[in-house]
Amino acid sequence: MEEKYKNIPLNPLRAFAIASRHKTFTAAANHMGVTQVAISRQISILEDYLGVQLFERGARSAKLTEHGRAFGQEIAPIFDNLEKSTQRLLLKEREYVINLRIYPTLAHHFLLPILTQFNTAFPKFDVRLDTAVEPLDFRGTHLDVAIQLGTGNWRDSRARKLFSETLDIVCSPSYAQQLVERRETIRILHSKYRRRAWDDWIERSNVRVQIEQEIEFESSLLTYSAALNSLGCAVGQLEILQSELQKANLVRPFNSPQTTQSEFYVVWPTTKSTPTQTKRFIDWLLTNSGQEPEFFKSES
Repeated sequence: MEEKYKNIPLNPLRAFAIASRHKTFTAAANHMGVTQVAISRQISILEDYLGVQLFERGARSAKLTEHGRAFGQEIAPIFDNLEKSTQRLLLKEREYVINLRIYPTLAHHFLLPILTQFNTAFPKFDVRLDTAVEPLDFRGTHLDVAIQLGTGNWRDSRARKLFSETLDIVCSPSYAQQLVERRETIRILHSKYRRRAWDDWIERSNVRVQIEQEIEFESSLLTYSAALNSLGCAVGQLEILQSELQKANLVRPFNSPQTTQSEFYVVWPTTKSTPTQTKRFIDWLLTNSGQEPEFFKSES
């Protein structure tokens, strides 16, 4: 007998605990976000496992049996306590977690090289990166903050400028030498999300180039990697690529920077309170970019 009950089916048990408390399959289904049929199926699995009928099913309704009522009174508090314990754990974890939406390129070239500074200042805090490239909308997400490129207008949010976007052509030193030798042609690299970057730069800079070949990549991260590996020239965001330019891993063969109308912002939702760890991270980003802090101004 002990062998049979070693592996208690927890999902059916939880479904029954909720159904016993709500008294109907429909109410339990609404609570769990599933169908009434799913609740009935789970309870049937539990009844088969126990060999005990827990609900009497009629044509249009179901009601607890005497055994079901007694069993529900015993196990429902157990699941309540389990859920409360889980919520306490999650709340405690959230005290230290910062969920950040950031572009992969920005994470690689801008944030990760300096993130140790934040970790040193606030060792308890854990910055978790979400690198999805999609329109920013905090509703229905776990996000606490984002770094985005735009004009400062995002729904139900507050935004502070970090730095401008300045574009110029970048390539490796060895490819720059090839340009000097060939002069007349250039292989251009671009990502599918920034297809107009080359046309915009050429139009603003009035630099004339003869295109030998175009290579498209899935992301700017891959495009910049290709430029670093001497595959051609890319339109670089100078503020993001500052480290690579300072180390001379990339150079600017035409030296014709063009400032765009977009800027990089730190953005956070106004539909919920901003936790302390997120405030600390926002202020760190702002001060690191030479801006005034938003929250802890007296400490600056």
